Amino acid sequence: MKLEGRNALVTGAGRGIGRAIALALARDGAQVAVADVDGESAARVAAEAAALGRRAVAIRVDLTRRTEVEAMVARAVQELGSVDILVNNAGWDKVAPFLESDEDTWDRIIALNFKGVLYTCRAAVPGMVERGGGRVVNIGSDAGRGGSYGQAVYSGTKGAVIAFSKTLAREVARHKVAVNVVCPGLTETHLLQECRERMPKVMDAVTRAIPWGRVGAPEEVAEAVAFLASPAAEYITGQTLSVSGGLTMM
Repeated sequence: MKLEGRNALVTGAGRGIGRAIALALARDGAQVAVADVDGESAARVAAEAAALGRRAVAIRVDLTRRTEVEAMVARAVQELGSVDILVNNAGWDKVAPFLESDEDTWDRIIALNFKGVLYTCRAAVPGMVERGGGRVVNIGSDAGRGGSYGQAVYSGTKGAVIAFSKTLAREVARHKVAVNVVCPGLTETHLLQECRERMPKVMDAVTRAIPWGRVGAPEEVAEAVAFLASPAAEYITGQTLSVSGGLTMM
């Protein structure tokens, strides 16, 4: 098991890509803290991880509240012993053209998608620095690299996550803490289904443009995360990896 003896904290792990990541890390030998705003969903995924023979703990958290984030990291450390791998997966969007959006929506998207990442990194990375190593994998989006119709503020936050991750990677590299970003393209998630319902013609056109001929599965994103968390990625930091079937090549 390539992650045997490692402890992971995955946010937004109650469903979709986050669930797939938590289970992929558990299959590779890691103990996992499954964090989500939906405590019941987190508990179900933690039970799935435990069924793989790994210690797993469910943590309910609102990532827009810094005190809750700090408590989440403290709980993960208490239950597992450390946080060696941090995966910032949680995110949210309300799909609409920018000129039809409102400030309350902007604030909610920014609070979760960007400030939530700042909070978790600020709470978890000092422990990695103290121990002399760790991995941070932030989930961005190809929307943050090339833009996406109806997702202006979401795209902005994901672009911010990419830039932040590169800078953090530079700052903590001397402590052997690697920071990378995985950017999913179109992936079968609740958000993709919402986009299909709101913009069927746009989504059909984008799907047809994918060179691989289909949208991705959450498990395919999870495997990229598991690689970056593994010893095989020891010398990789500050990088952005798209998992998009070739839709984004840059």
